[in-house]
Amino acid sequence: MFSSWLTQLNRGLATPIGRVAPLIWGSLSRSLMLSSQRRVPELSSFVARTNTCGELRSSHLGQEVTLCGWIQYRRQNIFLVLRDFQGLVQVLIPQDESAASVKKVLCEAPLESVVQVSGTVVSRPLGQENPKMPTGQIEIKVKAAELLNSCKKLPFEIKDFVKKTEALRLQYRYLDLRSFQMQYNLRLRSQMVMKMREYLCGCHGFVDVETPTLFKRTPGGAKEFVIPSREPGKFYSLPQSPQQFKQLLMVGGLDRYFQVARCYRDEGSRPDRQPEFTQIDIEMSFVDQTGIRSLIEGLLQYSWPSDKGPVGVPFPSMTFAEALASYGTDKPDTRFGMKIVDVSDMFRNTGAGFLRDALSQPQGSAKAIRVPEGVEVLPVFPEANRNWNSPVAKVVMEEQGLGLIRRMETQEEDMVLLTAGEHESVCSSLGKLRLECADLLEARGVVLRDPALFSFLWVVDFPLFLPKEENPRELVSAHHPFTAPHPSDIHLLHTEPEKVRSQHYDLVLNGNEIGGGSIRIHDAQLQRYILETLLKEDVRLLSHLLQALDSGAPPHGGIALGLDRLICLVTGASSIRDVIAFPKSFRGHDLLSSAPDFVPPEDLKPYHIQVSWPTGSGAEKNSLNQPQHPES
Repeated sequence: MFSSWLTQLNRGLATPIGRVAPLIWGSLSRSLMLSSQRRVPELSSFVARTNTCGELRSSHLGQEVTLCGWIQYRRQNIFLVLRDFQGLVQVLIPQDESAASVKKVLCEAPLESVVQVSGTVVSRPLGQENPKMPTGQIEIKVKAAELLNSCKKLPFEIKDFVKKTEALRLQYRYLDLRSFQMQYNLRLRSQMVMKMREYLCGCHGFVDVETPTLFKRTPGGAKEFVIPSREPGKFYSLPQSPQQFKQLLMVGGLDRYFQVARCYRDEGSRPDRQPEFTQIDIEMSFVDQTGIRSLIEGLLQYSWPSDKGPVGVPFPSMTFAEALASYGTDKPDTRFGMKIVDVSDMFRNTGAGFLRDALSQPQGSAKAIRVPEGVEVLPVFPEANRNWNSPVAKVVMEEQGLGLIRRMETQEEDMVLLTAGEHESVCSSLGKLRLECADLLEARGVVLRDPALFSFLWVVDFPLFLPKEENPRELVSAHHPFTAPHPSDIHLLHTEPEKVRSQHYDLVLNGNEIGGGSIRIHDAQLQRYILETLLKEDVRLLSHLLQALDSGAPPHGGIALGLDRLICLVTGASSIRDVIAFPKSFRGHDLLSSAPDFVPPEDLKPYHIQVSWPTGSGAEKNSLNQPQHPES
């Protein structure tokens, strides 16, 4: 049977076993190439319709068609608009007695009922065309109709202009998905992922590998979800990412891996975050930062929607130190100016007490940003060259007024924000103010950030470690503990580890981090030293990885793109929840199914778990009942 299949695959040619793999690969490549060149999907294959509602045009005039869809609205029992995933089409309801049964079906069916109609594509009468509809030149003269399913009264209308609360949309997500915007978002997401697969597998030989979602607790990073097992006291964890697995795949010689990976983080209620999310996860052997960055630039260029304009490569890069100093953040929005300017040298001998005190401290600095037309935004701040009613402002202007105006290139209606303190703190504060001022300016009609512009930026040379918040004398990984130190800084690991830079790189788009990765540590001894000595981690939890690195691990590195955030920015959606089919709410709840839900005590016994209910919560009683939606 295998021989027969192989013969057919290679068009009847007798093929030696040694050439099977290359020929299969070549066949796959040709197949991918052909599929990517197919311009018109067969949207009506295998189903009862002949066409979709949104595809019909004047070129279809005279054709007999069968359509299936939802009744969008009806007018005077003469016209009906039918909707499917691709668009709308007008249906002409027959008025003659011979078609009374057809008229009855189409006139009595409630809106959003599912119907099938058959008829002829005809031109709309002269003057009744609708240029706003792609199908506005034609309509369907119906000959037969069937009610496939009647619709009861819905909690909201399926129209994009009808405002719904997000809680209501999530509770009835199956209805919200019918909207044109959600259809567009999810289909664009699907198309981009498919192009990414073609680029990685078809063009560059990556292998798509699924990794487990039941794993073990690992040190570092975000909190993990814990899953009970039937063994007393033993638990699984849902992985934050496939990080360890993809490194093990490199040790295993897979060479090039990728996955559209589901990831999990128990981060609680955080704005615009999801407990479960999706990454385009990538790892390569024998690669450096330049290779990873070139790969991702090509990937995004290849998969970018044609209606969003071309992606220019290579993307610019900026060090972490430069990003912090100029924008006050490691994910700067470079679509507009208002950069942070260091003015410390101007105020070394100032009479302004807060400036003098700040500059006398270690790492002390004075910095400023110029807000164009800022006087119109925050009138409480006086103009740069008029009356300064603040005592500090008065001292500043008396001492360095003209110099500050020249340094900041201040114009008539501009506002200058000046602050002083520890370098990183000052930069961070001004970075936040920069974005707040941009929002305020744009709310008043000042154009700063072009919504059609996609500004990519690589941020590199991050610190390898950061001080722990609860104990600054101890260190935590700035990225994750598997990130390799910068080759130029390895000598500092044993003496001044806080000064070591990492081979970590982030990809930023319009002020949002959409990807992050690093070159990994492939030396077991170095990995053990960082985990055990510097991070004070229990290396027993990672013994499997350390053993693997000691088994001939190749140099390797990778990156993960946040697919939800990327699609959100591409579509212009206001939240990542608008590009996920079934997202969780702000509080991490599934309002559609009421998850998380109570579990009866008898169902917990096999897992050796007993719930300790908060006193007076009434939760034990509620566990036997269906809970209400907490956010409805």
